[in-house]
Amino acid sequence: MNVLIEETWKRALSDEFDKDYFVRLTDFVRQEYKSTMVYPPGKLIFNAFNLCPFDKVKVVIIGQDPYHGLGQAHGLCFSVNDGVAMPPSLQNIFKEIQNDLGIPVPSTGNLTRWAEQGVLLLNATLTVRAHLAGSHQRRGWEEFTDAVIRKLAEEREHLVFILWGSYAQKKGAFIDRSRHLVLTSVHPSPLSAYNGFFGNHHFSRTNAYLQEHGEQPIAW
Repeated sequence: MNVLIEETWKRALSDEFDKDYFVRLTDFVRQEYKSTMVYPPGKLIFNAFNLCPFDKVKVVIIGQDPYHGLGQAHGLCFSVNDGVAMPPSLQNIFKEIQNDLGIPVPSTGNLTRWAEQGVLLLNATLTVRAHLAGSHQRRGWEEFTDAVIRKLAEEREHLVFILWGSYAQKKGAFIDRSRHLVLTSVHPSPLSAYNGFFGNHHFSRTNAYLQEHGEQPIAW
């Protein structure tokens, strides 16, 4: 199957693309894009991978579902396009970065610059119907993104996996903690951020670990 995804990822995930679940998923997603409004735009479904090749990944942040409002989703978890109001979880992420590292809150919620530095901003489900959260869950995307995480955990060393909230923590439960740094806390959503997201220091801890292992820190 010809999947338009960055070349190093295409090689790493080649086994997945011919599996029955992925063929069914592709048929479903194509049909959805034809018949209804789906986010992100089709060409950005694999944006997280295209901006951050397999061998350049340093950090993995796991989200759940793309944003389902007009113009928000562009294939990177938690990120929104330039000029789009920052959702509350993203505002809280930037507040924690400010408290943790003293970096002022930026004027845009576009996290492309993180992706280009080696942060894989991976949603568990890569597509969604407009205004219908969770509408493309349990169609095969979760199996695909589990394979992505497994491949990174098994074939790379000294990555940082950032798992916010119980959903992401379950998804990353199998990661070998002796080979990688796994950072967990509650989700940055306004419902839980004050119960342990603020003050988790995940951004400084990530950079300290990267530097310990001879990698450039992320300019958050």
